[in-house]
Amino acid sequence: MTAPTNQNQQPVTPGTKVVLIGAGAVGIAYAYALLNQGLTDHLAIIDLNEELTWGQVEDLSHSVPFSGNNIKVSVGTYEDCRDAALIVNCAGVAQRDGETRLDLVARNVKIFDSINSQIMANGFNGIYLVATNPVDVLTYVTWKQTGLPSNQVIGSGTVLDTARWRHNLSKHFDIAPSAIHSYIIGEHGDSELPVISTGSVAGVPLESILDDEAKQDPEIYTKIDEMFVRTRDAAYDIIKAKGNTSFGIGSALARITKAILRNEDVALPVSALVNGEYTHSDIYIGTPTVLNRSGVRNVVELRLSEDEFAKFDASAKTLREVVESTGLTD
Repeated sequence: MTAPTNQNQQPVTPGTKVVLIGAGAVGIAYAYALLNQGLTDHLAIIDLNEELTWGQVEDLSHSVPFSGNNIKVSVGTYEDCRDAALIVNCAGVAQRDGETRLDLVARNVKIFDSINSQIMANGFNGIYLVATNPVDVLTYVTWKQTGLPSNQVIGSGTVLDTARWRHNLSKHFDIAPSAIHSYIIGEHGDSELPVISTGSVAGVPLESILDDEAKQDPEIYTKIDEMFVRTRDAAYDIIKAKGNTSFGIGSALARITKAILRNEDVALPVSALVNGEYTHSDIYIGTPTVLNRSGVRNVVELRLSEDEFAKFDASAKTLREVVESTGLTD
């Protein structure tokens, strides 16, 4: 296989080495999933809290013998970015109870500026995956601060939201989540939306199933709307109960990592740069995107209903306003 290239036709750093920035709950949930799935041969972890980082590295290393894989876990420095295939950034100020993801912008933009300057000073040329909230905005910020081609900069987007949505639908239909194909798209946040018009359950159009159910239960669409609200607001409820979300997003990041490092050409609803799709450009937003070893292969533009398009348009405009507030737009 020829070496993957970026939009400037420069070879993307090969291999499977991963640099994780942030040794908190999200980062370590991701690291644990990464090791157990055998997706890397070297995981280097960077965090300002050196004692915490050492403890996490030691603890994770002791899990490696049970993983069936020979993986090196180390306390990292920014020099590790030089030969990293993938950086996963989970650093930043966490979302507080009652705080929206968009409230985090100003604080985390400053943190990212410090991190990204050190990453690029060490010659990083791999794929950069952002998990920190507000993820769509901070993925755009990362693209601008690093100067990397847009195909190499990806956010976790609505991958987790989509998993939550499919989980809730699976309980309603009493079928495995893997049999359900319906996306959450838009901002990873309060303006996101479910795509029912193109959804299916075991190959049967979701809309037709709901229309059939409506004959027996006229309130079915109200119930589905309530299910979406539970999906959208799940993070707020979990944060209130346990202080953070970690396992779901950690697994989502591992799924994205697998798609990239194993060159899967699979579509996942990550945060990607749109260039005319859905009539929007120059913003990162959650939409199905084909991922492979070069990062983004292409953005998939779903055929939305009129109502869905209006909601997506409003979500994109919300993100546009916040992105412009960072002062990094052209």
